[in-house]
Amino acid sequence: MDANGRSHFLHATGYRSDDLNLIDIDVWRLAAIYLLLIFPLGLILWLKIPILGKTVIAIVRMTVQLLLVGFYLQFIFHKNNIWITAGWLIIMILVADVSIARSTGLRLRKLGPGLFLSLLPGTAIPLLYFTYLVVGPDAAMEPQYVIPIAGMILGNCLRADIIGVGEFYESLRERKKLYLLRLSQGATHQEALRPFLRDALESSLAPTVATIATTGLVSLPGMMTGVILGGGNPMAAIKYQIAIMIAILSGTAITVILAIRITIPWSFDARGVLDPGIFREPR
Repeated sequence: MDANGRSHFLHATGYRSDDLNLIDIDVWRLAAIYLLLIFPLGLILWLKIPILGKTVIAIVRMTVQLLLVGFYLQFIFHKNNIWITAGWLIIMILVADVSIARSTGLRLRKLGPGLFLSLLPGTAIPLLYFTYLVVGPDAAMEPQYVIPIAGMILGNCLRADIIGVGEFYESLRERKKLYLLRLSQGATHQEALRPFLRDALESSLAPTVATIATTGLVSLPGMMTGVILGGGNPMAAIKYQIAIMIAILSGTAITVILAIRITIPWSFDARGVLDPGIFREPR
């Protein structure tokens, strides 16, 4: 976006060009924040909870991953190339795809392609709607807007898929007799699956709905906090938060319903029986 376009964007959202001053965190202050870990790690040791190693590894991974991503995002922002930005978004979706399969206990080889095909529109539709409508066409494809907004939408889609897809297939495995009974009584495949689909979608959307209901009273979410920390007008921050929460709810709904619908053909045999091979550890 050129200087005139950026100035128009800042004016429209309530910013002044001299407002965008975020206090940086130096290395020593960042290092000091790790001292807070004495509380969770101390409790883990005291109660002998067997997740100390996993927790430490997670913290180290988070630190290394974020630092590497930070360096790479600086490169992407500097290049401001639509193909590089699109490539990074595809990588983000692929990583989310693998994470969903692992977290739900499903075989990536069997259901990975379907999960990817559900994440793609589930992220792209609300992302493009948000950037073109809220940010404006001049800045809609700039990486500094596209990547963080896509990250917020995709992160929530990932969590919703883990809950929804995981519950759908696990419930079918545990309640196999009920499902087969419906088929034997004359229900079509889709009719027999509908109660499981409804429950899975409800469970996956419930956390987002609860967050939306308490936003502003219980928490100040990431989008709003980021705009305020960047020196933005609080009312502009509120408008952004409303827009992103609606985008997230829409994205999670699209992703979960598509994830289940698209993966169904890979999950059942010709008789409509669930294939135990989709699970990494079949019972």
